[in-house]
Amino acid sequence: MGIHSTNKDFDVSSLIYYGLYALQHRGQESAGIATFNHDSGLNYYCGMGLLTDVFKDDQIKNLVGNVGIGHVRYSTTGKSKLENSQPFVTDFDDGFISIAHNGDIVNSARLRKELIQDGYEFQSDTDSEVLCYLIKREHEKNDNIIEVLETISKDIVGSYSLTILINNDLYIIRDPRAIKPLVLGKKDNVYIAASETVALDVINAEYIRDLEPGEIVYFDGDEVKSHILEIAGRFPLARCMFEYVYFARPDSIIDGKTVYEVRKKIGEKLYEEYPIDDADVVMPVPDSSIPAAIGYSRASGIPYAEGLIKNRYVGRTFIMPTQEEREMAVKLKVNPLASELKDKKIVLIDDSIVRGTTSESLIDVLKASGAKEVHLMIGCPPVISPCYYGVAMATKKELIAANFSVEEIRQKLGAETLGYITIEDLIDAIGFDREELCLGCITEEYPTCIPDTATPESYYKF
Repeated sequence: MGIHSTNKDFDVSSLIYYGLYALQHRGQESAGIATFNHDSGLNYYCGMGLLTDVFKDDQIKNLVGNVGIGHVRYSTTGKSKLENSQPFVTDFDDGFISIAHNGDIVNSARLRKELIQDGYEFQSDTDSEVLCYLIKREHEKNDNIIEVLETISKDIVGSYSLTILINNDLYIIRDPRAIKPLVLGKKDNVYIAASETVALDVINAEYIRDLEPGEIVYFDGDEVKSHILEIAGRFPLARCMFEYVYFARPDSIIDGKTVYEVRKKIGEKLYEEYPIDDADVVMPVPDSSIPAAIGYSRASGIPYAEGLIKNRYVGRTFIMPTQEEREMAVKLKVNPLASELKDKKIVLIDDSIVRGTTSESLIDVLKASGAKEVHLMIGCPPVISPCYYGVAMATKKELIAANFSVEEIRQKLGAETLGYITIEDLIDAIGFDREELCLGCITEEYPTCIPDTATPESYYKF
């Protein structure tokens, strides 16, 4: 989140808090808010855990400011520890700079080495601190922030949606390939940036538009200004398909596409490819698969039912940092509803299979509760390669589809049928051309170099 008001008496802290609450699904390891107040300067607080664990009433009251940014963290670069929580804050030109970052900088290890050689001392192991110091280093040569951001954009490779607070100035940036979502909204005379439109909805803000690829939005008084990075037109777009499949909330709109409608179409496509017409019920793995299950049910005419009741106080198992935590969370996450399962042939809809441990556990639970057959349909093609842009897809060794055939996976999971949506049907359901999407984790064709090949000569693919 990032919020800007020219009214020095207006407090953005509570709006940031509630916006982050709507974005809690995007990260559950830590939370932080940084604001600027004309009387006290920087106000900043962060902590480990959910937003409600980190922030209490007194802490929010101490974050009064008319400009601010906030972040909920899901670690992909850097360990899950307090030092890596965001926004990252450091001193800057007689003031401070603070950055909240969604995404991953592919070449951050090399850039970090360069910065260390230049005398910068790192407090964290995140790529967000790398971004801070790149800006600081370039600002020593040039005090025009837009030109500074232009310069560093030529050095960084990867995905980045950013809110940057430099004293009382807010800058909002989306990377040239538009890998990660970023939207702009307005509430009266207050401007809001957020990763998803749901953060605008909760604070009754008006959705204005998505940021363009490579766009910087900044403010001159009440005037909103826009600058497109020079490098933006040099790349094909690479919107993350996994945002539509799993990561985003279904009630969000990303680049004009309603996530709920995309997921419903995924379910329809699954039925076209894998019709199980003698099934008794269609069931989702809650919650992200519910729209796809509705789509399959409506297309097939098979009744929709809920057979797995979710514990609403357990977070997303996929974004738990360790495998042991993920396996434990599965047991806490869902409880079978035996009355809906006994002697039934079930079409079970899930958004994706990454490691396979969750799917295997769920099918065991369903059959132990009396399900006669389980036909598993997956709304994402086989994940065969890691993600380098901000989704923890694990190593290739851990990815079940990278090491086993579909039939072998079916046998391992214990399902009667295993059907993955095709890449072509997924693209059609999302509604963008193939060339506008990042499909790296399902095709091994990445829009940028990847860490093993991140040399100065191979930064960009044209």
